[in-house]
Amino acid sequence: MKLVLIGIQGAGKSTQGNFLADKYKIPYLSSGHIFRDMAREKTQIGRWLKETINSGALVPDDKTLEIILTYLEKPEYANGYILDGFPRTVVQADAFNGGVDKVIFLEVSDKEALWRLAGRSSDRGDETIHAIKKRIDLFHNFTEPVIQFYKKEGKLIVVDGEKNIDEVFKDICKELDK
Repeated sequence: MKLVLIGIQGAGKSTQGNFLADKYKIPYLSSGHIFRDMAREKTQIGRWLKETINSGALVPDDKTLEIILTYLEKPEYANGYILDGFPRTVVQADAFNGGVDKVIFLEVSDKEALWRLAGRSSDRGDETIHAIKKRIDLFHNFTEPVIQFYKKEGKLIVVDGEKNIDEVFKDICKELDK
């Protein structure tokens, strides 16, 4: 099973991704974690990623595709995966053709996302109020069209991400087990 989790920053993608990985015995992969790990490396791409991420900007499509598609070639992803944070643009979704069985959209309002993010302690450079607001705007501008892309393909599952964690998980599993 190849799943994608989509939602605004703070929607609970990593929480649900880890729950789903445990239940369905497939690995969870977050593009954000990959990028942050690489950003800690003292390499040219690492420094560039750190600057890009800390500014709240999206990593460009070509670099994102190169990095994610290379990761997905690893043997641990041969039988499926849960992917969080990719694809973020229609260009990425189109290039990722065939890489997805179902897309789970965790629907959370901007207000709820800001409240959740403001309430958690973080030393991440991309979780300043300015960067968070920029990422929310980027989500609306670039990722909402991805949701429509997968809706047209009949792969979209929409879940109310503002419910409690367990209810969200149950709603996702109910849809996946149909």
